[in-house]
Amino acid sequence: MRSWHGLDDVPGDWGRSVITIGVFDGVHTGHQQMVARAVAMAGRLGLPSVVVTFDPHPEEVVRPGTHPPRLTTARHRTELLGALGVDAVCVLPFTLEFSRMSPDEFVQTVLVDRLHAAGVVVGENFRFGHKAAGDVETLRTLGEKYDFEAEGVPLVADGETISSTMIRERLAAGDVETVTAALGRPHRVEGVVVRGYQRGRQLGFPTANVESPEFTAIPPDGVYAGWLQGIAVGNLPAAYGGERWPAAISVGTNPTFEGVARTVEAYALDRDDLELYGAHVAVEFGRRLRDNQRFDSIEALIEQMHADVDEARRFTS
Repeated sequence: MRSWHGLDDVPGDWGRSVITIGVFDGVHTGHQQMVARAVAMAGRLGLPSVVVTFDPHPEEVVRPGTHPPRLTTARHRTELLGALGVDAVCVLPFTLEFSRMSPDEFVQTVLVDRLHAAGVVVGENFRFGHKAAGDVETLRTLGEKYDFEAEGVPLVADGETISSTMIRERLAAGDVETVTAALGRPHRVEGVVVRGYQRGRQLGFPTANVESPEFTAIPPDGVYAGWLQGIAVGNLPAAYGGERWPAAISVGTNPTFEGVARTVEAYALDRDDLELYGAHVAVEFGRRLRDNQRFDSIEALIEQMHADVDEARRFTS
């Protein structure tokens, strides 16, 4: 799969193609169905398929301060889209100037002049151009003008309408199992392992303290069962070859120790030999086990941690 950052990366000899457009945050099951339609159209026409997506999130540019929590990093989103069988992913830098393009300018500049659209597939609620003036009907009309077919499809999986907004709402409620079903995989938080207070190690449960990028969608405070995995970023290989370990995960401020900073910490079950400082990792959330609570003694906390680990082991085994 080819990956382009901006229109200037598109090869000058790129021919006609079928394009699907969207933010694709989460690359959820509805997105997956839409991309599959584009890939099928490309196969029917004997052309390559291209996903056009945006970074940063348009809301961050158009309405600063309202950036929705991000379900996937730009890098992971590109990986997920590539795994769906598309031939290329083009990530367009979303700027204020870009947001001021009229629908016609967007279509001519992006879809026609650079990607030579023969077909375009979008979600049925797709909006584009300055002040979201364009919709699917606008796209069909412009398709007649510029000689491409346009199709708007519902973002539906198993008869249910799926949206990134719905997934964020369920994640904010701690309903990670519904999120898993909507994404087709567990939600994950990526980041770099940094040094914390090392209390987990002192208590017998050494944790990876994960510092995630700004705007990351993180479930509410609590204890979860899931997985911890090293991931490759840029030229950095994945720690431990990308091995994926069952994990007990804590999100919160460590109320027993009167903590203030909110952290995401993952304990790889039965592993006290991992050296992950500075490594890029992914923490995947499979099931919410309980709310955070303040314990009256360290002994009570350790007893509960053993119970959490046992429950996490049952879930992930």
